Amino acid sequence: MSSARLRAAEPIIKATIDEYTTGANRRIAGLYYTAVRGDGELLFEYASGTRGLHCPEPMSEDTVFWLASFTKLCTSIAAMQLVERGVLDLDNSQQLESIAPELRDIKVLQGNKGGGLLVPKMGSITLRMLLTHTAGFGYAFEDEKLAEYGRPVGLDDFCGEPSDLFRRPLVNHPGEKFQYGTSMDWVGILIERVTGISLELYFRENIFQPLGIESITFHPSEEHVTNLAYMHRRNKDGSLAHADHIYSEPLRAATSPSRDNVFCAGGHGCFGKPSDFAKIIAMLLNQGRDATTGREILQKYTVKEMFRDQLVDKPRYSSESVPVAKPWLANPTPLFPVASDHTEGWGLSFSISHFPHSTGRAAGSASWEGLANLFWFADPVNNVGGIIASQILPYGDASVIECSDRVEKMVYSSLGIS
Repeated sequence: MSSARLRAAEPIIKATIDEYTTGANRRIAGLYYTAVRGDGELLFEYASGTRGLHCPEPMSEDTVFWLASFTKLCTSIAAMQLVERGVLDLDNSQQLESIAPELRDIKVLQGNKGGGLLVPKMGSITLRMLLTHTAGFGYAFEDEKLAEYGRPVGLDDFCGEPSDLFRRPLVNHPGEKFQYGTSMDWVGILIERVTGISLELYFRENIFQPLGIESITFHPSEEHVTNLAYMHRRNKDGSLAHADHIYSEPLRAATSPSRDNVFCAGGHGCFGKPSDFAKIIAMLLNQGRDATTGREILQKYTVKEMFRDQLVDKPRYSSESVPVAKPWLANPTPLFPVASDHTEGWGLSFSISHFPHSTGRAAGSASWEGLANLFWFADPVNNVGGIIASQILPYGDASVIECSDRVEKMVYSSLGIS
């Protein structure tokens, strides 16, 4: 009954999305939106606008996006599979340092005098810390201290080279606080070292193939590039313009014999169709099992642990603005436009809501985003998940967020959830 109501509401929902991507007041070149159930039911799917502002080709379900930090969820799933198998341990710092000895003596950046004051770290890093962004790593585009440390050359969070990752210090002591950063790139490195295969191959064999996912990859092909959504930038006056791709190394290698040698960045490196990523969300809503094939990707208790708030003693206030050191990459926007006393928790690689969302999303829902203004959520209480995808910088685009909230509210309302 609820799905029938949603189908009846489809024309209105599609028209709402079209408000942003068409007409004289066009604010976004193109958008993709989908909503799914844990049983794999496709509740809603729509592609609106074009692949680029000045590109005549329509946005479609087959358009390829840079998934950016959506990648982190895949990396977390892979890590937790290895925890289930006893290959990795969430809390064994000695094991982690034996796999990645670089993390044993890594220093903590305390200041910028003379290029940065580096001090020995207090405590050891665990896999759980990496998954919860409490290991001490940061992003140079958010942390001014780290950005300054990398100058005059600079640290490039999206250069596609592991050497940039290896020369970064911590910005906090392990376990000291939550700070979003390059932790998941290190998790990807751990996975490659303990399995002896690339993260690309591990994802393909253990996540993507069992879920029927074909498009998501660290190594985009010529076909991926042909179907790629253009990158855009939002100017200060609110206008939109085409921009060079921020993560171009894998794209330039698409026609190269060395394509498969590009670094598999576990924190941001995947390209693919958001419709394929929705299969991962459905699997989580179905407690770790693909409803179509019956294949178990994760055990039930593992999914439960991933959705458990790991940072009860370190709540993040939803109204706090994300720090910004490179404003062309991110806006200083709040995590969510909600009451100032609302907090967000953190599971094993994604945000956990402590309060219901105004759209209808329940407390306990998981969500995260990608830098180019892509957002996903998984609401296990109501068995609904969704994605909105664009390719716009800087992060925190008001138009994309506004559209996302409006459409999500309409989806929930049509399902009889408020």
